[in-house]
Amino acid sequence: MPTLFRFLFVCGMIAGVIYGVMFALVLFVEPRERDVTVRIPSERLNPVQQTEKQAEQ
Repeated sequence: MPTLFRFLFVCGMIAGVIYGVMFALVLFVEPRERDVTVRIPSERLNPVQQTEKQAEQ
């Protein structure tokens, strides 16, 4: 039983440290705002219809 308690205690301590680090990141780290540009190929915006593909062949 002592080894089970020790194992659970160590797992709890590791989980507590991870939780503490995540909490500190939330408090002290501010994300940088920036513009995001994503290029979308024209084929995705105006897909070729199935009948047009068959007419080309």
